Amino acid sequence: MMTPEQKFARWVRVSIASFLLMFLYFIVADIWIPLTPDSTVMRVVTPVSARVSGYVAQVHVQNNSQVKRGDVLFELDATPFKNQVEAGEIALAQARLANQQLDAKIVAAQASLKSAQLTAQNDRLTFDRYQRLSAMQNVSQADLDKVRTAWQSSVQSVDNLRASIDELNIERGERDEARNVTLQKYRNALEQAQLNLGWTQVRAEMDGTVSNLQLSPGFYAPAGSAALALVHDKTDIVADFREKSLRHTQVGTDAAVVFDALPGHVFKAHVTSSDAGILAGQEAVNGKLSAPETSNRWVRDAQRMRIHLALDEPLPRQLPTGARATVQLYNSEGPFARFFSGLQIHLVSLLHYVY
Repeated sequence: MMTPEQKFARWVRVSIASFLLMFLYFIVADIWIPLTPDSTVMRVVTPVSARVSGYVAQVHVQNNSQVKRGDVLFELDATPFKNQVEAGEIALAQARLANQQLDAKIVAAQASLKSAQLTAQNDRLTFDRYQRLSAMQNVSQADLDKVRTAWQSSVQSVDNLRASIDELNIERGERDEARNVTLQKYRNALEQAQLNLGWTQVRAEMDGTVSNLQLSPGFYAPAGSAALALVHDKTDIVADFREKSLRHTQVGTDAAVVFDALPGHVFKAHVTSSDAGILAGQEAVNGKLSAPETSNRWVRDAQRMRIHLALDEPLPRQLPTGARATVQLYNSEGPFARFFSGLQIHLVSLLHYVY
């Protein structure tokens, strides 16, 4: 029969041994079978906005609607954009007519140039004849000057017509429509108007679920202002572990995941990647001197790094982005490590029924 002092001493020894055993277990487990509750379901969220401003004419979706890539989400009133397309078509047609008018002017100017060249040629011959007659003193100096002036005027008319034709050719530009600068300008304006008209139908850029819809017919949607969010169907699970817990973790390492929303169910997963760093390791280039971290603690908090995981089996239902989870890593292939890690994560899955 043990005395009370002996019973107390035995309980003290058992408590100390249990504490040391548990302490040793947590040290080993944090390296070979680490577990973290800091895990979140992440899905790409795309803010959807119109590329042009306008009033909403129709809304084709509701909150939580499942959409496929290319589905029309909502439409803007297309009337002003159709008017812009018609105005662009008219401007392009007018530019073509203007070029035709320039072609006619060029043809007329070229005909005038030929006539002026013939006149200048005749005036030159007349001037040469008068020069010979003047040498024989058969014509007066006044008549010779008059003929010279007529010839110089006709030469000047030829030069003026050539300059006018050059100016018309420059204004006309390339004869090839594809290379004509003026027509290209109006074609670009028309294409932009047609593009804006097409953008009045706002389509899904990926498969996903509509969320935070803030639209109704008559609502003015400014260009670039998010009107709804499109949540991608693909699920990415991110988990934050202490740095030392990831010493033996690599891409492909087996894992298990328990979701708060699905207690009692353990899902198989694997590590797909790890982040190259965290915000605390990013220095902002601001022209200031560095500010070293200061701490009065003897042992500072451990840094946590982020890894990404993918499930090996489908979820029974889609979880919202931001849903919380617990992740168990299998850094060791040993049977004992597998047994205890499985025991840990199944215990957590049962505890999720309570909290």
